[in-house]
Parts: sequence; structure tokens; C-alpha cells
Amino acid sequence: MKVETISYTINWENFKAGRSFFIPCLNPTEALKEILKNTKRLKLDVVTKVVIEGGVRGIRVWRVATPGRG
Repeated sequence: MKVETISYTINWENFKAGRSFFIPCLNPTEALKEILKNTKRLKLDVVTKVVIEGGVRGIRVWRVATPGRG
């Protein structure tokens, strides 16, 4: 997955419900489009939020459980 010219390798198989990851970015709107494109393609239910962590702005992505799909 490429966000703002940086390629990220996300191990989607290990991205289980209750886990999250943080992607630093300057333009959260464009970054969110890329993240959601990937999670939608893989049929992963996620919640996203623009946050500042350690003084760095970015997007936190949480995997949420879907009844019947885990």
C-alpha cells in the first residue's frame, strides 16, 4: 500500500479484530482513500481516526469484528 510516496507492507492476514496500526501522513484525506481502498478490497471492517501520536499526525486504523466473520 502506498501512502504519500511511501510504500507500506501490511500483513493483512495477521490484522485481527481488536488490533490497530498507525500511518503517519500530511494529507489524511488522500491517505484515508488509499487505506479504505485496500481494506474494502479485502472485505475488512475497520474504523479510522485522524490522530496525533508522539507529535506526528496520521491515521490510526482499527480492525473491528463483524458478526459471523470474526
